[in-house]
Amino acid sequence: MIMIALIAVVAYLSQINNNKARTISILDETGLVSDVFKNTENTTYSILSNISLDEAKKQVKVKEEYGLLYIGKSSDTAQITNAIKFYSEDSPSLTIISSLENKLEKKLSDLKLQQDGVDIEKIAASKTRIDIAQESFTGEKTSKVDNILKLAFGGAAGYLLFMFIIIYGNMIMRSVIEEKTSRIIEVIISSVKPIQLMMGKIIGTSLAGITQFVIWMILGGIMVFVLSAIFGIDMAQMQTPQQEMMQQAMQSPELQNEMQNVMVAFFKLPILNLVIAFMFFFIGGYLLYSSLYAAIGAAVDNETDTQQFMLPILMPLILAVYVGVFTVIEDPHGTISTIFSFIPFTSPVVMLMRIPFGVPIWQQVVSLLLLIGTFMFAVWFAAKIYRVGILMYGKKPSYKELYKWLKY
Repeated sequence: MIMIALIAVVAYLSQINNNKARTISILDETGLVSDVFKNTENTTYSILSNISLDEAKKQVKVKEEYGLLYIGKSSDTAQITNAIKFYSEDSPSLTIISSLENKLEKKLSDLKLQQDGVDIEKIAASKTRIDIAQESFTGEKTSKVDNILKLAFGGAAGYLLFMFIIIYGNMIMRSVIEEKTSRIIEVIISSVKPIQLMMGKIIGTSLAGITQFVIWMILGGIMVFVLSAIFGIDMAQMQTPQQEMMQQAMQSPELQNEMQNVMVAFFKLPILNLVIAFMFFFIGGYLLYSSLYAAIGAAVDNETDTQQFMLPILMPLILAVYVGVFTVIEDPHGTISTIFSFIPFTSPVVMLMRIPFGVPIWQQVVSLLLLIGTFMFAVWFAAKIYRVGILMYGKKPSYKELYKWLKY
């Protein structure tokens, strides 16, 4: 609740800042570019004339305007770029400066072409946009937008799994360490088998994490609605300079066509396959790594001693993310992508990134069976360490001692 309230306060403060009306004075001594500045909802352009630069500075400062854009007089259009300055009391927004530069660049480029005797309308008419149509040998049509959308969905699924494993895997490890250091484990172990206790710990903490996530979502929706009403935050009406630039870009017919292509590409995704595969690989990958986190928690007495064992667990996860991002996008069905989508320690991330590009069902099934088999082996492996480690105190274990525990 505190986090949501903090986000609401930040949004409210951002809205106050974004709704701030800005007035920018324009002193154009050339008289060539002042017509490109059009007022927006939060930005007003005041065109100054018959006034010197010093007087304009004083006027802007007295009126406490946002700033003064000065375009010095020059005989040559090409030299105007060297006579443009922006004066302000404080450091101006990077977005505002970029917006002004874009307007001036387009106008001055057109003026220079006109002076060189070039017909701008002919240049605009001669521009050709190439969008190579893509189609498989079976007649299935695709596009660049399809690939970008597939990568976005696969990357989001893989990254979500990566974060979930790190956050809730550490929660399981800390829970085991807490029970071990408080000696509660000695009482519990007299009633149940170590493997049953470890599986209960993994499944229980997983369900607690899911419950926590659901509660966050429900409370988040309620509190955002309540706090929006209290603070008067209207997200639809919040206008930032970035949003103003986006709205101007959205008026372009080319961009509207791209948005239509995005919608078409979205409906062409294998949504059902994605959802089902995400559930199975998410659960399988999480259980696999959770068993290893539980084994580490049982082997040590405090979180400081866990660092030496964390790298072997994190390395496959990090490798999976890098392989997914840098390999799947280029060649989703290549040798590297395919191999890593079958390796159990990397398959939950890499396979989820490959599926949007179209993966045969048999490959998904084989990868899932390998993941389940590795999970069962990892549970056996972790239970061996768990059985001995939960009753070991006062000694920092080494890899050699963990190997000995497997033989007990």
